[in-house]
Amino acid sequence: MTSKDRLMTAIHREKPDRLPATIHQWQGYHLEEYMDGISDLEAFQRVGLDAQIQYFEEMAQFWLVDADFTKLNTLTWKDIPSVISKSPDDRIIHHTIETPEGILTYKTRGDRKTTWITEYLIKHDSDIQLIGKYMPVPKLKLEPIRKKYDELRDHGILRGFVWGDQAGCWQHAACLMDISELIVSAMERPTWVHELLHVLLEKKLQFIESMKGAAFDLIETGGGSASSTVISPELHKEFCLPYDTAMHEALHGLNFLVTYHTCGGTHGIEEYIVQNGADASETVAPPSVGGNQEPWELKRKVGARIALIGGVDQHNTLTTGSPEDIRNKVFELFEKVGVDGGYVCSASDHFFDTPVENLKVFAAAAKECAY
Repeated sequence: MTSKDRLMTAIHREKPDRLPATIHQWQGYHLEEYMDGISDLEAFQRVGLDAQIQYFEEMAQFWLVDADFTKLNTLTWKDIPSVISKSPDDRIIHHTIETPEGILTYKTRGDRKTTWITEYLIKHDSDIQLIGKYMPVPKLKLEPIRKKYDELRDHGILRGFVWGDQAGCWQHAACLMDISELIVSAMERPTWVHELLHVLLEKKLQFIESMKGAAFDLIETGGGSASSTVISPELHKEFCLPYDTAMHEALHGLNFLVTYHTCGGTHGIEEYIVQNGADASETVAPPSVGGNQEPWELKRKVGARIALIGGVDQHNTLTTGSPEDIRNKVFELFEKVGVDGGYVCSASDHFFDTPVENLKVFAAAAKECAY
């Protein structure tokens, strides 16, 4: 089997020739610091992993190191950045957004690894009216996606997102206001929170319409803020499930496969992840790296109803573990999670300082796990 065949077979909840092994995304920092600045596809090939290539253009994820939100500006939504510090290791940017009916502001800070929010955009209830009326939704350009897909060929799969700071509606909202305030508002003012989520859903559905014909193998939705390490299963059911379901129905209507990202916190929301219609659940993070149940515990609950992606602690196992630790973990995951197929063994999330040799050990171990 090719890497593409192997990954797609597992995502379809079937058995490939052997255990697929991959990582969630290759970070630019790791490519520059440890891989001589090669491309993500070249990095997958160098270490022997099955490639998952992420397509980021026009998706507007705020956390990307090189994100440029001025590209989305319109006559009625102008994001004007003020660079306070342009140091690669301490980037500070203050944003002013001009609309015909008012000003919005937010601030970010970052380094060579990621970006984080230091001041949130929503400060008043009425701000969501400006977001609903003026925040632009880009239209996906299909030709660059097809070019990337053709370049990838059988070396792996091409993944996309749904537009927004995060792909899910609740998760996107958590990038517009502090998550603690969002949770309190959900409990005390649920109508207002639903209004915000409906605004974001309408925009995401508009973006999904522009995805028709895009050459993606898999679309990522969700985000860590809907994890049960952050919110209760009850809040997830009310404020995530209906919006996730609507998005997944729209994506399935365009014949896309969907993977739902929760950063590993799945205990108590397993049935909701199945109910929302996702084809796969990721990143199946174990408790050692912030999840709240072992991958095989999740597998026991969901059975063959949904594919699983993840399971490898990218820090304690993949970065600081010995070759024996890595091999033992891969074999354990194969025996306890992947033995019946429907499983992609992957690092649970981003890594930055993982030795290249450890990645090669990871890939080699997976090749020994034949079906």
